[in-house]
Amino acid sequence: MLRRVVEACLTPPLLPLLMLGAGFLLRRRWRKTGTLLVAGSILLLWALATPFVAGHLLRSRQTAAPLPATGPLPPADAIVILSAEADREAPEYGDAVVGPMTMQRVRYGAFLHRRTGLPILCSGGKPSAAAPPLGELMRRALVDEFRIPEVRWTEDRSADTFENAQFSVALLQPAGVRSILLVTSAWHLPRASRCFEQLGITVIPAGTGYRGEPYDNWMSLLPQWPALRDSCLALHEIYGAIWYRLR
Repeated sequence: MLRRVVEACLTPPLLPLLMLGAGFLLRRRWRKTGTLLVAGSILLLWALATPFVAGHLLRSRQTAAPLPATGPLPPADAIVILSAEADREAPEYGDAVVGPMTMQRVRYGAFLHRRTGLPILCSGGKPSAAAPPLGELMRRALVDEFRIPEVRWTEDRSADTFENAQFSVALLQPAGVRSILLVTSAWHLPRASRCFEQLGITVIPAGTGYRGEPYDNWMSLLPQWPALRDSCLALHEIYGAIWYRLR
């Protein structure tokens, strides 16, 4: 909980709002400093909400090239798909289902399975106390929606990327798995790959959701809500990489 509070304070929209509040308080005694902080908070929020800045931040995390869409793939023993988020209620389905980002990863994992025939591991714990584990929701999507005959392993205890790796490796190593195609969002791959490699697994990055050029036209310089979300995702990865190196 403390880690989540700290992260919220270091990412938008709370970070610029905290700066804005501090600026107004400082203006009472140090007018120039307070004014600069107020202006800085507004500029920061504007910048982080633009596709141009958000795109550059996310692309800076995309260090692994995408796998070829056709032809042979590097040899591996299994496919590991990492979770992202869930639609916890989904009344139209009558139960919780995987969220859009998780579904993007599941879809690519199914695509790779059809090309390689490799067994699949789905990794993801409970998004909330009342919801099913994400690993189980991913398994259901693969079997019911993508018609994958079998998901070999389901890891359903993890709460973060490090635990994704820790609990997944505990399932994989007894089965003789030493190398994996690691399926996750392209910007999440550096941190995720490092976690698995530290536990002795050879990782072949299998990224999905790659972001293209951040500048399309002048509209890329205007604030848009999807860009603010992308900035949060990028900053989450940057802070997470720092935290994992320090822990």
